[in-house]
Amino acid sequence: MHCPFCRHPDSRVVDSRTADDGTTIRRRRQCPDCSRRFTTLETAALMVVKRSGVTEPFSRNKVIAGVRKACQGRPVTEDALDRLGQQVEEALRAGGRAELSAHDVGLAILGPLRELDAVAYLRFASVYRAFDSPEDFEAAIEELRGERPPAETG
Repeated sequence: MHCPFCRHPDSRVVDSRTADDGTTIRRRRQCPDCSRRFTTLETAALMVVKRSGVTEPFSRNKVIAGVRKACQGRPVTEDALDRLGQQVEEALRAGGRAELSAHDVGLAILGPLRELDAVAYLRFASVYRAFDSPEDFEAAIEELRGERPPAETG
């Protein structure tokens, strides 16, 4: 790690702590040349392989943007979308893989989205589960109905 002050090519770690619920390591470093201290934050890179074969870093903001489209016109708050993005990222990191396909990311969104809003879930699932017919929608709706208690009539 280069010193940001004098550009010396080395530094020594003075202190290390976890931050952001254990997903980041905060290191306090000192330059052996100029003796100045600085802080670094280290996170494990989570990479997404797109259909085209291009690899890019995982972006929670992209997850939220995609889900936001499915939630258009639905009573879903920005806070709920942020929580969903965090849940998805935590689930993907817990999987222990450094590289994921874009399809895997889409599938990881389905569970939390189903709990958030059923209509948004159906919109999103129609893309990621590649619905081809109305029967695919009917099967997904029946699956949702099987997980919920029936609505009271009266």
